Amino acid sequence: MDHTIPNTPKFTALIPLLVFVLTFLGVGIYQDDFYALPSPIAVIGGIIVAFIMFKQSINSKIETLLKGCGDTKILTMCLIYLLAGAFAAIANETGSVDAIVNLGLDYIAIQYIYVGIFIIAGFLSVSTGTSVGAIVALAPIVVSFADKSSADLAILCGALLGGSMFGDNLSVISDTTIAATQSLGVKMSDKFKQNVKIAIPAALFTVVLLIFQGLGLKSEATETVVYSYSIIKILPYILVIILSIVGVNVFVTLLLGTLTAGLLGIIYGDFSLLEATKITYDGFTNMTEIFLLSLLTGGLAALVERNGGIAYILTHIRKRISSTKTAELGIATLVSTINMAIANNTVSIIIAGPISKTINDEYGLDNKKTASILDIFSCISQGLLPYGAQVLMILSFSKGQIDYLDLVSNTWYLLLLFLYTIAFITLKPLAFLKRQ
Repeated sequence: MDHTIPNTPKFTALIPLLVFVLTFLGVGIYQDDFYALPSPIAVIGGIIVAFIMFKQSINSKIETLLKGCGDTKILTMCLIYLLAGAFAAIANETGSVDAIVNLGLDYIAIQYIYVGIFIIAGFLSVSTGTSVGAIVALAPIVVSFADKSSADLAILCGALLGGSMFGDNLSVISDTTIAATQSLGVKMSDKFKQNVKIAIPAALFTVVLLIFQGLGLKSEATETVVYSYSIIKILPYILVIILSIVGVNVFVTLLLGTLTAGLLGIIYGDFSLLEATKITYDGFTNMTEIFLLSLLTGGLAALVERNGGIAYILTHIRKRISSTKTAELGIATLVSTINMAIANNTVSIIIAGPISKTINDEYGLDNKKTASILDIFSCISQGLLPYGAQVLMILSFSKGQIDYLDLVSNTWYLLLLFLYTIAFITLKPLAFLKRQ
């Protein structure tokens, strides 16, 4: 049996965590692809180093690892991931994504194409919970539209990137939202309502700018494009959004959304009942990486915490905290820095979450606001990273027609969101919103 080990701050206890981050980062840089190495494998590398370094017995270390993996918040997070994956897969097979895109394009005049792409990308990302998915669906359309019209590709792509990150940040089935709310112990509906107070003003300013930029556009099309879609196929997404906003339990919300999408798919002949079960299972397997990552990161974090690594980080963060404002800015800096290192906003939140929760409780912060700050700054840093998946994907689709600076300088939403969130933290503007 081990003697009780005091949880004294130790930098060396962070080495396993650094091995995970640096392995993930190093392979990504070397391969020029931050998704080349499966993140759970990088975590296992960190766990192996922890088992070699730390002095407790093997049985004790295994027990600590399993307690971390089996933490209630971690397991809740994992189950939500599975349901979110099932909903996304079954809704996609019904043609819901195509319906959203085609419905939007059918009603947008050329003068409003910039703001239209922003809104479609935002709704699609909110509905599906993935900015990457929204970009994959819309980027080919955006590039083609720019080629056949007077629209500026850089502005279109900036609107696409901004709208995709706007939706990802607010979506109740986004990996980042799930990770942030579970880390802080916050209901998704509460986090959504708090998040809206920060994101909507930035989005409204973006809409005004994009409308202004599109005023001079004139249609050069010689033929009318007819878009086919069924409005009823958007219903599963609308149902999930409404249920989430009114505060229905997330498990119930995702289950009802999946059943509704499945029923529509069967009625419209998109798939049979048996095929629906296979699609649902495919949705589960699509979440395997993030599921294992959350599970294993929870175990690694428990090992690091027991040996003083988390205490070391907190000790150094506390030295720079003098108020609730600096505490919130510290959390924002922490998650942004981690994300710049590993270019994965969900992983960044999972790593920063436990530390942020401790700071939140110690300085009496608002759980809902802290969860929003975690999610917002992970999305801002991810959206602006030149080696982030979202930026790389858009630049790839553009085939050299625009470069990184063209894209980022036209991504008004992320720039405005950063400025407004900093102001929201430091100046506490729009106090009337907080009283609501």
